Amino acid sequence: MDYRTYFDRRIADLKNEGRYRIFADLERIAGKFPQALYRSPDGSTREVTVWCNNDYLGMGQHPVVLKAMHDAIDRSGAGAGGTRNISGTTRYVVDLEDSLCDLHRKEASLVFPSGYTANEGALSTILRLLPECAVFSDELNHASMIHGIRQGNCQKFIYRHNDMGHLEHLLKNAPSNVPKLIVFESVYSMEGDIAPIESICDLAERYGAMTYLDEVHAVGVYGQRGGGVADERGLLDRIDILEGTFGKAYGLMGGFITANASIIDAVRSYSGNFIFTTALPPALCAGALASVEHLKTSQVERQAIRANVKLLKSSLDEAGLTYMKGESHITPLLVGDSVCCKAITDWLMDAHNIYIQPINYPTVPRGTERMRLTATAVHKPEHISKLVGVLKQLWADNHGVITNMRVA
Repeated sequence: MDYRTYFDRRIADLKNEGRYRIFADLERIAGKFPQALYRSPDGSTREVTVWCNNDYLGMGQHPVVLKAMHDAIDRSGAGAGGTRNISGTTRYVVDLEDSLCDLHRKEASLVFPSGYTANEGALSTILRLLPECAVFSDELNHASMIHGIRQGNCQKFIYRHNDMGHLEHLLKNAPSNVPKLIVFESVYSMEGDIAPIESICDLAERYGAMTYLDEVHAVGVYGQRGGGVADERGLLDRIDILEGTFGKAYGLMGGFITANASIIDAVRSYSGNFIFTTALPPALCAGALASVEHLKTSQVERQAIRANVKLLKSSLDEAGLTYMKGESHITPLLVGDSVCCKAITDWLMDAHNIYIQPINYPTVPRGTERMRLTATAVHKPEHISKLVGVLKQLWADNHGVITNMRVA
C-alpha cells in the first residue's frame, strides 16, 4: 500500500472542503496585547490584531504573573521532575490547589496538565467507579467531555442543548436505582450562550443526580472573585464537581477539578490521565496561583472585558451585522459555509491585519461555520471600531455573494 498517497488524498479532501487548517505563525507582544507579530510564508513580518484569543483578561502579560514565574524559575528551575505520583508534586502546585479550594469553596482540588486531560481523566474515572452509572450530557459539550464519557463505559443519554424539558424526560425515564451524573458547561464557547445552571441543579436534586460543570470559559471572568458563572449566581454549593482551566482567563495553561475530598482522592488514585502525566512545571503553577489570587480581589479586568463586550455587540447591532445573541463575552458571527468562512478570515488578515481563525467542522457542525470573536479586557475602542467598520464594508461590497452569513 502506498501510505503516503493515502494520507495526501485525505489532506486533499480537507482542502477541497475548505476545512484545511493553517496555523498562523504569531508572536504575542508582551505589553501590547492583543497585538502580535505575524510571520507570513514569504518570511515578512507585520503586526496584527488578534480577535480570537482566549486570554480574556490579558493575564498572560500581567506583571504580577510574570514576576511570579520568573521568581519560581530562579528558585526551583524549569521542570517539575516527573509525574505528581513520583516527584512532581511541588510546593507550587500544592499552594495552587489550596487557592482553588478557597475560590470555589470545595474541600479538595486537583491540578492537571490541561483542561482537556482534567475533563477526560475526571469523567472517565468517576463514571468507571460508579456502578452502572447513567450520564446525561448536553449535545454541545466539549470534545474532552465526550471522550471522558466514552471512556467511562457507561449508559449515555444526550439531551438537546440547554433543553430542560428534554433533560427531565431522559432523567424521568432512566432507572431510578442507578447513579446519575449530569454533565454540562456554563459558557458554551462556540455559541456564546450560558447554561441554565439553576434549572439543571433543580433537576439533579429531583432525580438524585450529581452535577459536573465545566467552567473553563468562565473562571476568572465571572463572579465577584472569578469563581465562574455558578459562583456569580450563588450556585457553587449545588455543583458536585467543577472543572476549570488556567489556559484562558488566567493566561497560562493547565486544568483542574474541585469537589469534595472523596471524589478528588478517587480521581487522584485511579485516573491514568493524572497518574502517568508529567506535572506542570513550578513556573506555570506559580504564575497560575498569582493570576488566581490577583483576580480574587481585582475587578479592573472584569470591568474592562464587560465594557468591551458591550461595545462590540452594540457596534455590530448598529452596523446591522448579525451574530449569535448569547449572554456571555463570546460573540460568534455565523457564516454557514467553510469556504466562505476561510475566505473572509484570509481577507481580514491579508488586507487589514486582523487575525480571526475560521471555526469549521468538526469543531462545529457542517453548515454552522463561524467566526468566533472575543473582545478581551485589553482590546481598545479603536480595535473594535476598525473590526466592525471592516466587516460592515465587506458585507456592503459583497451583499449577494456572502449570502450565508446570518444570525442563528
